[in-house]
Amino acid sequence: MAETKREIERKYEAPVTDEGFGLPDLSRVAGVSAVIDKGVVDLDAVYYDTVDQRLAAAAITLRRRTGGADAGWHLKLPVSLAEGVRDEIRAPLSDDVPRDLTGLVRSRVREADLVPLMRLRSSRDVRDLNDADGALLAEVSVDGVRAERLIGGAGAAAWTEIEVELADGGDPAFLGKVEKKLRKAGASRSASTSKLARALTETGIGPRPSRPAEDPETPADHVLAYLRAQRDAIVDLDPAVRRDLPDAVHQMRVATRRLRSALRSYRKILDRAVTRPVGDELKWLAGELGVDRDQEVLSERLTAALAELPSELSEGPVRPRLRTWSRARRSGSRRHLIAALDGRRYLALLAALDTLVDAPPLRAKQPKNALAKAVRRDYKRLAGRVEEALDTDPGPARDLALHGARKAAKRARYAAEVAAPALGDRAKDVGKHAKALQSLLGEHQDSVMAREALRDLAAQAHAAGESSFTYGLLYGREEVLAQRAEAELPPLWAKAVSWPSYA
Repeated sequence: MAETKREIERKYEAPVTDEGFGLPDLSRVAGVSAVIDKGVVDLDAVYYDTVDQRLAAAAITLRRRTGGADAGWHLKLPVSLAEGVRDEIRAPLSDDVPRDLTGLVRSRVREADLVPLMRLRSSRDVRDLNDADGALLAEVSVDGVRAERLIGGAGAAAWTEIEVELADGGDPAFLGKVEKKLRKAGASRSASTSKLARALTETGIGPRPSRPAEDPETPADHVLAYLRAQRDAIVDLDPAVRRDLPDAVHQMRVATRRLRSALRSYRKILDRAVTRPVGDELKWLAGELGVDRDQEVLSERLTAALAELPSELSEGPVRPRLRTWSRARRSGSRRHLIAALDGRRYLALLAALDTLVDAPPLRAKQPKNALAKAVRRDYKRLAGRVEEALDTDPGPARDLALHGARKAAKRARYAAEVAAPALGDRAKDVGKHAKALQSLLGEHQDSVMAREALRDLAAQAHAAGESSFTYGLLYGREEVLAQRAEAELPPLWAKAVSWPSYA
């Protein structure tokens, strides 16, 4: 079973001297009461990647290491490269890459093989920096590294580096104090983000340089830049979704919706005959993500509402039933989602998105002011949906119409996001007002879904011989919240309809 450790560290180049590098007296660093010599340990790590180094290009490392207290498989995912923060997911030693780890790099690797890329052997001289209570502040090591290329011919390199790793839960500011001492001793910040990155450079096989992004000029450039950013977001978020990190499912679902919406809004720029099948697959993925996300939102909403009730109004085992109901539905949805991400259909969609942004199906004739016209078209569509909802009598039909208006608000907002870099404040205003409408109508839709869940929970409680009073009370609360949202819509829309139209 894999475990995760948040790693915060800094790497330094040791100065080249005839005598070799010796650490300065780190006991003089503020806060340090003792420097404990932990001795020298020999580490032997084999790094895995695809032949074309897809992991290295994303600053991801995957290694099998022996020696030391943490021997095993280590997958390091960047959190903030500028701050030296990575999440290290560990798995026990085995001959093959553990399945838990291959899933986390699937969006990068796709169906390519992971092969041994580089072998790094290090002689690590370790010091612990402890405070006055004997608690660990940081680990400082001087690593003598020998790198050996395992593919693409012979190649080797050797160097010495200093690594300072913050103790779990430590204050990152402490690293700055240690750095001042190291710099005075002649050390300098490493230009490489990892040992592997340096080994690839010094043995002549990478990392391969990425082509710098060009500033968008044409309407098509702006659309493609937006599509590329959302494609990248899906790929980047994939490991976080698999790890069930907070908000990851929601953010990945938003990226799929932004992509699909842009393909529809900018059909005068991109050939819909080509993009429609991609849009259909994005709708499928958003649906798969929605199974988990919708349950998450529902559970959080009902739990928060129940917590606000006075204890005397909670009759029967309401909290245990809600927890059981939530866990059962969430567990099933999680399994379903991971199965979808492991499937060939998902990989085919990622490949289609790559093709879409790398070889876009641009229409031969594109209208003048294509961005502004697309935003105006989606705004007019939103206006029609809102007016239809306001003209519908309260009840299920209005609930459905308001949900349709919410989806139209999202589409107008995303169309404005695409155009904002080119159109400036005009598009930003559209996006701002559309977002406000989306938020209000989203609150209404959440109330609709919560009432459906409460009816289900009340029926379960009644069948078990329990009181359904509390569920009815929460249902009434949701009705009030929905009515409040409906009352706020006309004045909010009155502000929106005064927006200047697009020529």
